[in-house]
Amino acid sequence: MEFKAELLERTEAAEQVVFSFLPEEEGLQKTIFSAMNYSVQAPGKRLRPILMEETFRMFGGRNEAVLHHFMAALEFIHTYSLVHDDLPAMDNDEYRRGRKTTHKVYGEAMGILAGDALLHHAFDTAAGSFLLADVDLGAAGKALKILTEKSGINGMVGGQVVDVEMEGKTLNDEQLDFIYRLKTAALLECAMMIGATLAGADENTVSRIEMIANRVGIAFQIQDDILDRISSTEELGKPVGSDEKNHKMTYVVLHGLEDSEKEVERLSREAVELLDSFEQEHTFLKELIVSLIHRRK
Repeated sequence: MEFKAELLERTEAAEQVVFSFLPEEEGLQKTIFSAMNYSVQAPGKRLRPILMEETFRMFGGRNEAVLHHFMAALEFIHTYSLVHDDLPAMDNDEYRRGRKTTHKVYGEAMGILAGDALLHHAFDTAAGSFLLADVDLGAAGKALKILTEKSGINGMVGGQVVDVEMEGKTLNDEQLDFIYRLKTAALLECAMMIGATLAGADENTVSRIEMIANRVGIAFQIQDDILDRISSTEELGKPVGSDEKNHKMTYVVLHGLEDSEKEVERLSREAVELLDSFEQEHTFLKELIVSLIHRRK
């Protein structure tokens, strides 16, 4: 099957998994359910659940029911971070994934609560995996620990904190790398590490997978910086030039477009070489990583 068709098939399958864990829009608090669902169901790449599933398959994982809980949980965490990023106190964006941001549709207060609700729903969903039949509780516990660490103060949230505090200031390479490693790469590391962990991979293997995802994540963010400079709102489905508008230091600002593109190539090459060091079949995962790093939208 052609890669694009295969990716579309996997994206649709991942969406079905994620959407199956969304709440019914009923009861007195149905507005929050509606806002959560609106946020999650916005068109997206479903990159993190797909990476999790492909890594799980690569290492011969079998209990897909447990995997599905973590696929949905991670996508809920990713979505909550976007909802909060778009708020007036953060990036103050009006569009996300080609349509109005959550706070523009439901109001700022409900936007805050929708993000809060998605974060709590994520961990409720992940915790539900412990109740399934034939679950490996040790592997599920390790996966939950990865989820909490990579999304929290030593992961995504920690990166966002430094990103906010350094807004409008001149950053050096070390500071920018810290932000990119935590704010963007951490959730990609989370996805692939959980996939490997739930498939029964040992700690050394999971660490090697983390190294691959780290390079993918940083390259992905630099490519995002490049697209923010050269693309259009219609192509990206979100405002371009927002980094400049918010006085954010990016890799492109620090090093220019040409060197940024070279860094993306270097990181991409390293990620592929590390992935190819595994004997397990990983053709689609390799194609996916390359396509994401070099995406144009």
